[in-house]
Amino acid sequence: MKTLYIECNMGAAGDMLLASLAELTGDVKACEEKLNSLGIPDVTYNFEKSVKCGIEGTHARVVALGVEEDEHLHEHTHEGHTHTHEHGHHDPSREELENGHTHEHEHSHEHHHDHEHEHDHEHRHHHAHMSDIENIINSLNVSEKVKQDALAVYGLIADAESKAHGKPVSEIHFHEVGTMDAVADIVGVCVLLEQIAPDKIIVSPLATGYGQVRCAHGILPVPAPATASIIEGIPTYSGDIEGELLTPTGAALLKHFADSFGQRPVMAIEKTGYGMGKKDFAKANMLRTFIGSTESEGDKVIEFKFNVDDMTGEEIGYATGVLMREGALDVYTTAVGMKKNRPGILFTVLIKPEDKEKFAKLVFENTTTIGIRYNEMDRFRLARREEKVMTKFGEARIKITEGFGVMKAKPEYDDVKGMLNHE
Repeated sequence: MKTLYIECNMGAAGDMLLASLAELTGDVKACEEKLNSLGIPDVTYNFEKSVKCGIEGTHARVVALGVEEDEHLHEHTHEGHTHTHEHGHHDPSREELENGHTHEHEHSHEHHHDHEHEHDHEHRHHHAHMSDIENIINSLNVSEKVKQDALAVYGLIADAESKAHGKPVSEIHFHEVGTMDAVADIVGVCVLLEQIAPDKIIVSPLATGYGQVRCAHGILPVPAPATASIIEGIPTYSGDIEGELLTPTGAALLKHFADSFGQRPVMAIEKTGYGMGKKDFAKANMLRTFIGSTESEGDKVIEFKFNVDDMTGEEIGYATGVLMREGALDVYTTAVGMKKNRPGILFTVLIKPEDKEKFAKLVFENTTTIGIRYNEMDRFRLARREEKVMTKFGEARIKITEGFGVMKAKPEYDDVKGMLNHE
């Protein structure tokens, strides 16, 4: 099974994940060219070599609306108050809301609000709504899957901001430059994950850092409220680094894509990627990714069983379709004899353990049963993948399954049928 493991010992930010995945592809320059061709307005990707604690990796630098990543995130003096927001990583997503701006930089400097400053930054202090972000992403030259993934990730961020600030998502305003940085990171990660195409993604527990950060709204704890909302239900720990290691962009990307969280499994590693943060710590400030193969292994499934004797064939077919569309691993029916000598149907539904409550509700809503029996079961399964081959009859998909020293290949029936129909 092609497995991607993401190691987050120093937290995670969108740019670090992006750079690490670019290294996994084996051609960082090609990734840079590919991402720059996506059509994200006024955004340029640059991948640069970076060294942390003697380890060489890649840093992803984004120029948005003519502003280099973090250039707009400086110490900002305004009406006698100094606002600082210092992070270990770039944090474009938890950007300035309507009531104030959050700024961050590794260096301290001051800007006075004279006329020239206001004019120079006029285009940099516009705000974007979630609807603007949706329009940008939907207009990009990417697949529908990438668009859906990117919108889902940004939706997690918007929901977290809404919860943290007590405002509806429709009223959340994102700083324009920070918005484009975040879109670049999120879309870029979605594109590279589509290219790498792992069968499974496992993420380590997330280091968040600890302490406090100062922002335009005051002094906030680490993890900041938006990040804390996103990581609910995810294994995290503070670690021994004071400061903010985990950004909302990084947290949202990992929450959306992770199949599970835990230690790195036994795997034959094919390649390792190093995505570097900007700031220096006593520990190497990097996010590391591994791509490799894990032996197909047993996993857990839940088996639902229930009988019905008062549903028509059409109703049974409809219920089966609903359960499969909602993600059941398998649904099949068996003719049985029931009490009072009535013929009936035995439903068997295989589902993932975490979906047990969801499918109990679906079964009761779409069938006439009033009770479900279930068992947790172990199963062995082969890893599955699909490849396309060109034949003299045209292109066909080949379904390949392998594991336990066995490999099987079979053409997709619909493709073969289509070829024969054209002959």
